[in-house]
Amino acid sequence: MRQATVYIDSAALQYNLNRVKQLAPNSKIVSMVKANAYGHGVKDCLAALNNTDAFGVATLEEALELRAQGSKHPITLIEGIFNANEMHAVLQHQLECVVHQQQQVEWLLQYKAEYIQQGLKVWIKLNSGMNRLGFKIDEIIDVITHLKTEGFHCVLAMHFANADVPEHPMNQQQIQQLLTIKESCAPIEVSCCNSAAIFNWPELHFDYVRPGIMLYGASPFADKTVHELDLKPVMTFTARIIALNHIQAGDSVGYGSWFTADEAMDIAIVSIGYGDGYPRAYIKQNYVAVNGRLTRVIGRVSMDMIAIDVTGLNVSLDHEVELWGQHRLVDDVAEANGTIGYELLCRLSNRPIRRKIEN
Repeated sequence: MRQATVYIDSAALQYNLNRVKQLAPNSKIVSMVKANAYGHGVKDCLAALNNTDAFGVATLEEALELRAQGSKHPITLIEGIFNANEMHAVLQHQLECVVHQQQQVEWLLQYKAEYIQQGLKVWIKLNSGMNRLGFKIDEIIDVITHLKTEGFHCVLAMHFANADVPEHPMNQQQIQQLLTIKESCAPIEVSCCNSAAIFNWPELHFDYVRPGIMLYGASPFADKTVHELDLKPVMTFTARIIALNHIQAGDSVGYGSWFTADEAMDIAIVSIGYGDGYPRAYIKQNYVAVNGRLTRVIGRVSMDMIAIDVTGLNVSLDHEVELWGQHRLVDDVAEANGTIGYELLCRLSNRPIRRKIEN
């Protein structure tokens, strides 16, 4: 049987959650599990994240999946609801909403009594320069004041555009806007720190932090590895060798004859490809790990197979190859492909088998 496998390490996930607690000991933690827990699989991650204070998701469907898996934690819809009808499910399943535009405020007010009675918080999004979602500084004070007057428990929320580049000038612009609103609307709870900001600005942890990628053992920084951040990779992605070939100098490999051997070499064909979510268009040399040792990918990645150099390596048919995980970090694979670890983790297909490694 063709076997590509995604292993999810529960102990590593718990370790990373505890790392957040070490960094932000006085804040509540909203663990981001959107996009199927960043591609790791919500059902395989919930138990390991049980000691979080709350969860964050992007859509109502994601929130309902958490409830279906038995989660009793508070859940925040970080993009809010998309139409008024979703308020019925919000109230039925006790979900908390972000509001980032006036229409959502009006929908919320229609269900004010039920929302407040359930003790649900409303998160008001500040657009401090990222210009995706949120109220500008000249309108958000009125929104917060109105909602507080109506009896809502409000949380002021913001998202950094450049938290991974601490010296970027927009960071201070965003921070100053947040602090201005915080002071004007006091008392109010505040949340602004994603993974990168948790590391960079301890003074901004406030009431809630919102870790995402760091929970899963990938780095939010281009210049720092997970090991330097004292995080552990949660996902190990593997596939197996299905063929071994010996080629001569001048022989080519794969579509387009993109790789030509300079000398005689041994190659292995591994049962993985872009049909599984393994990236195709790498812009610099990519590697996999065999027996903990890095070796290069050669030729083009096809839908179901890759070729790797196994010259001098002790391998055989059915030998397991690490595509990313402990020895070949997903962030390094992403860099070789001109993208980020977030994307590689999230775009895995359903073809690989998933296995959870318990403590």
